[in-house]
Amino acid sequence: MDARTHYREAATRGARPALLVVLLYEQMIEDLRQAVVAIEHNEVERRTRKINHAILVIANLQSVLNKQAGQQVALHLDSFYEQLRDNLVRAQIHASREILAQQITDLIALREAWLEVDRVSPAPDASPAASALPRWKG
Repeated sequence: MDARTHYREAATRGARPALLVVLLYEQMIEDLRQAVVAIEHNEVERRTRKINHAILVIANLQSVLNKQAGQQVALHLDSFYEQLRDNLVRAQIHASREILAQQITDLIALREAWLEVDRVSPAPDASPAASALPRWKG
């Protein structure tokens, strides 16, 4: 196990939901950055693998959205994830660094919002954004 994997596993134990979301966003950002590099080096298999992994992370994030408790926040996140998935499929089809770069920018911005939720919310269900997610077991 490499150091980064060990760090991430340790960071997820007992983490609040917002922090877990941040870690997943960081994984997607890294996947998409590697997909951009793969495009630059004409590595189709690597590009496909990285984009597919990011799409899998999106599916996991969508699967835990609590639309009852999170209401509008959860619905907006669901819509964002759908658009993100569609854009990643387009980026894959067109081998587009530009589309990927925009998705990375959007994920970074949303990651910052989740970091703020984590900073101001001591309890997982203290904010509408945090209540969009169920309690994570870890």
